[in-house]
Amino acid sequence: MKMLQIETLVLGMIQTNCYLAMNKETREILIVDPAAEVDRIVQKIRELQAKPAMILLTHGHFDHIGAVDVLREQYGIPACALAEEQPILERQTYNLSAVYGHGYSVKADRFFHDGEIVETAGVSIQVFHTPGHTAGGACYYIASEKVLFSGDTLFCGSVGRTDFPTGNVSALHNSLHQKLFVLPDDTLVLPGHDEPTTIGYEKQYNPY
Repeated sequence: MKMLQIETLVLGMIQTNCYLAMNKETREILIVDPAAEVDRIVQKIRELQAKPAMILLTHGHFDHIGAVDVLREQYGIPACALAEEQPILERQTYNLSAVYGHGYSVKADRFFHDGEIVETAGVSIQVFHTPGHTAGGACYYIASEKVLFSGDTLFCGSVGRTDFPTGNVSALHNSLHQKLFVLPDDTLVLPGHDEPTTIGYEKQYNPY
């Protein structure tokens, strides 16, 4: 039986997927990539009668971090990212907020490292450093739920762009083949944009 109830909110100008992963027993909730529209996120948390535990950031682009500061302050929870992503989070030209409108930055409260196991909200989360879209891109894998939050590393039938600051096409290829495509085929992939997919489907059909 699945322990997590996962809700998806599509938020902001780039239509970013924000995921709310709630432990159905404790009602603790993980907030993955709170992109924008903080009122909608708060309303959904209230509807679920959930208790936020942590913010997980797959990377630092503006369309994934817009609601971080308000949620962190309101709920007193840490915002977490890969250590290698610190420059993207904190530099407005790197996180693209200066390019697409009002510039802003975010400081993470906790930095993860590749392979780290994070225990929170009653689940174990394995952190994968998946550079390519950005230098410090992360994917979060919950083996007990067979689910992967892939950010902009892997999409259904596609991958994240590599022409933004710190992007690297060779690194992205290595991330896919060394970190993600070795996971079980029935792993549910929840990407930063568009529709969910599975590892098995992407291994067979993704041109990248």
